[in-house]
Amino acid sequence: MGHGGHMGKRTFKVVLIKPSHYDAEGYVIQWWRSTIPSNSLASVYGLLDGCAQDHVLGPDVDIEIDAYDECNTIVDVKTTIREITAAGSGFVGLVGVQSNQFPRALDLGRRFRAANLPVGHRRVPCQRLHRYAARFAGRPSGRARPRHHAVRRRRRRSHDGTPACINGGAAKPIYNYLGDLPDMAAAALPVLPRRIVTRVAGHYASFDAGRGCPFQCSFCTIINVQGRKSRYRTPDDVEAIVRVNAAQGVTRFFVTDDNFARNRNWEPILDRLIMLRDQGLKIRLILQVDTLCHRVPGFIEKAARAGCNAVFIGLENINPESLMGTKKRQNKIWEYREMLHAWRDAQVMTWAGYILGFPTDTPESIARDIEIIKRELPIDILEFFCLTPLPGSEDHKNLHARRVQMDPDMNKYDLEHVCTAHPIMSKETWTQVYRDAWSRYYTDAHVETILRRAVASGLSPKKIVDALTVFSGATWIEGVHPLQFGFVRRKIRTQRRHGLRLESPLVFYPRRAVEFATVALRWIRLMRRYRMIMRKVVADAASRTYTDEALVVATHSEEAVCDFVQTFADKIPKTYGAPPRRVAVR
Repeated sequence: MGHGGHMGKRTFKVVLIKPSHYDAEGYVIQWWRSTIPSNSLASVYGLLDGCAQDHVLGPDVDIEIDAYDECNTIVDVKTTIREITAAGSGFVGLVGVQSNQFPRALDLGRRFRAANLPVGHRRVPCQRLHRYAARFAGRPSGRARPRHHAVRRRRRRSHDGTPACINGGAAKPIYNYLGDLPDMAAAALPVLPRRIVTRVAGHYASFDAGRGCPFQCSFCTIINVQGRKSRYRTPDDVEAIVRVNAAQGVTRFFVTDDNFARNRNWEPILDRLIMLRDQGLKIRLILQVDTLCHRVPGFIEKAARAGCNAVFIGLENINPESLMGTKKRQNKIWEYREMLHAWRDAQVMTWAGYILGFPTDTPESIARDIEIIKRELPIDILEFFCLTPLPGSEDHKNLHARRVQMDPDMNKYDLEHVCTAHPIMSKETWTQVYRDAWSRYYTDAHVETILRRAVASGLSPKKIVDALTVFSGATWIEGVHPLQFGFVRRKIRTQRRHGLRLESPLVFYPRRAVEFATVALRWIRLMRRYRMIMRKVVADAASRTYTDEALVVATHSEEAVCDFVQTFADKIPKTYGAPPRRVAVR
């Protein structure tokens, strides 16, 4: 269970739920083990745990917290209703709800509201605590006094402007603090209990060392959710997060900064993590960075020493025209190969995202570009997304203003469905291009090439082949994007999207058994095939000295400009560091 003292006479029950979303048949996408931890869930849990420790509802009220990530946990709605009702007070918090998870969040909220339970979304739960403080502690909510100065400072900023309406029993439906974003220094630690962390494959926890992004990518929602004002945790805070997790046996972390290389405190934070590793903590990190991180002196070297063994890079595209069209000006395609080599030299696996559906994209140009990437860029893992007008992004705002039709079903805004029209491709063509991209990149021949590059660069072929298996198979075997993938799919007959008929057990369970066996067989075949390729590569002595065009060390000389850079020469903007403009090679 969550935190709660033993001296209290009453219990205030809080249940936090990170919703999943629905598959094409309307069933919740759930797994025995998921692959991506929820930092939103950890952050809100940390805030509430601080409230519990400080007895913000009074010394005679214990706050008890349960937290569930629906991607790896079956939420028993009836049991949750009984527990909160039995406690006599509490609420349900729906945490970190993304656009595609909104329909599922509504379905959950509908059932809890039918039982007359308060339901909060995102930051509402902490505000509701102070609403209930007046009822149970017998004093205005603004007088609840936490013990710790840092926590007191944070809460005072978080609730500016809300006490009057809460005391009057008229809590507002929306609380907007984007105009005055709170400082992250001394903020609550985003830590979940071990029993929740271990439901993520590899036992990965998460933390945000910074929030906000200075860039203006039109397809991104970060700048409108976390703001363009960058805020940072201190090295002391990061050490505290790591030590609290390490005390419960968790030392692997997904650092959720959208671009850790632009975190003002990146160096002291990495130095502190290096120190902790020297003290014996076996820290492992997954970082997210931009394509110019190699230009930050010492960044990649220290990231590797701090335990980073995999890095996600926002590559997005290799066509400068597409990048400029979405304000992704920070991506310099002529820097790509040098950046990728810097990570390979540090023996860090590279994992890049690539967006399909920019205005000038065609099936032929996308196929050409994927072949260029395979031939000229030493990327280990490449994942594909459809350009999606996510609510909250500039793209969505502009399309709405121009009255361009967008799909009304929020469940499809998961970056793998086509949600709006394209100036060249039909919806059917765009959808097929997305599906073909996976099979085009993950051919057996290219899997062998990636593994040969890994052996030649000193990367672990087993780690690479495991990732290749997941990213190659998730879409065509499980029917989900790799970022939604988990191990052993669960389908609960009674957890179906609102409005869809529940299937008969006589139909559902036999079909589910066949489906489960078919999926398992496909995974076994794929794993065996890829491992045969790996064994062949590892057994070949020539793999250690393998080289190809992508492994040629990049330089800045005019003669050494990559072929693909020459291909897009006429589209490269005249900017500092750009290679000499040539006539494009077609």
